[in-house]
Amino acid sequence: MYNKKSILKVSYPIFLGLLAQNIINVTDTAFLGHVGEVELGASAIGGLYYICFFILAFGFSIGAQILMARRNGEQNYDRIGPILTQGSLFSFLIAVLLLVASLLTVRPMMRMMLSSEEIISAAVTFFDWRVWGLLFSFVNTMFRAFYISITRTKVLTLNAVVMASVNIVLDWALIFGELGLPRMGLRGAALASVIAEAVSLLFFFVYTYHRVDIGRYNIHFGLKLDWKMILSLLSISTFLMFQQFVPFATWFVFFLALEHLGQRELAIANIVRSIYILVLIPIQSFQTTVNTLVSNTMGAGRIDRVRPTINRVTKMSLAMSLICSTVIFTIPATLLSIYTLDEQLIADAIPSLYVIAVALVICSVSNVQFSGISGTGNARSALWIELPCQLGYIIYILICTGLLRWSVEASFTCEIVYYTSLLIVSRLYLKYGNWAKIKI
Repeated sequence: MYNKKSILKVSYPIFLGLLAQNIINVTDTAFLGHVGEVELGASAIGGLYYICFFILAFGFSIGAQILMARRNGEQNYDRIGPILTQGSLFSFLIAVLLLVASLLTVRPMMRMMLSSEEIISAAVTFFDWRVWGLLFSFVNTMFRAFYISITRTKVLTLNAVVMASVNIVLDWALIFGELGLPRMGLRGAALASVIAEAVSLLFFFVYTYHRVDIGRYNIHFGLKLDWKMILSLLSISTFLMFQQFVPFATWFVFFLALEHLGQRELAIANIVRSIYILVLIPIQSFQTTVNTLVSNTMGAGRIDRVRPTINRVTKMSLAMSLICSTVIFTIPATLLSIYTLDEQLIADAIPSLYVIAVALVICSVSNVQFSGISGTGNARSALWIELPCQLGYIIYILICTGLLRWSVEASFTCEIVYYTSLLIVSRLYLKYGNWAKIKI
């Protein structure tokens, strides 16, 4: 069974890789919080709309990661490269299609869902620039899946530093017009994110070419799709894509509901969400770690080690969440001041921050347990486990914001309800389900 040192060896670089991807959203929110509440709310809506597309690629890459990790555990290294190359080509083509479709539909979609003309205009402006990042981020996810699956995750650390540095510098320069660049405001935040993702992809290509044994993994990029390979990937990834899409779609519903309550409520939710995303990153790194460790373990034929591995990673995830929650409860105003200097906005946001600190602890256990199920390759069961929980989440949100008109902090309790239900169902499946017999 994997010990704590080996788990951290895999999870730490993944953490930095996830930090780089999420630092884009966090940095945009931090800078735009000093521009205005409209820009802050619009970036939340436009950013989540973008993520709803991006998360499809992320779900596809998780399926590829599970398959590559299984081949790595079997020591069939030459079968890993074709998964990377075919998955990357397919992801890029899907990105092109989604780019065109989203540019044509974003404005009518926003008008259908939002009530404030000011927010609609700003959200569309942000998204029209931000959506070009799909061309790079879709392929980025495949490279991350490759390096995670072969447990060579230090490259994610280097990529994280490069991507985060580019994004932070360009956010500052393009939003406020520094370094001789034009003052672009909301558009600058979106453009900075796109450039950072493009640099990240370039880094992966250069690093892979110079530092990876191309022959061992049989990595050869081309322009011809192997539909047999793609269908094999989709047989695992389709459920994971939908599974990854649903949580962000419900987040989108949550923000749409709050937009109808007012700009101040939307601004509070975006700031709190940004901090929430930041403290979730360590938990997400343990999720990804347990996913690949379980797949490698099953590929090696050690079924008896699967549940102990999941439980060990869960304990480490829980410990990390307690540290993060303690920080939130200790210095909430300090954390919020990163995003805004408005004292009333800070005071209004603190109760919501306390709620997500509690949700984080439950999430740290439920998400690792749930990711362990996906790691077995049983994506279908994982989806059917999550769907009822997400349905309950949406109903809870609509009742809280639409019928009862609860405050922002009361509405955030939907996170506690969701993660508690997910934990209960996941534990039951791991104990009584037939995951040990899954073959991929």
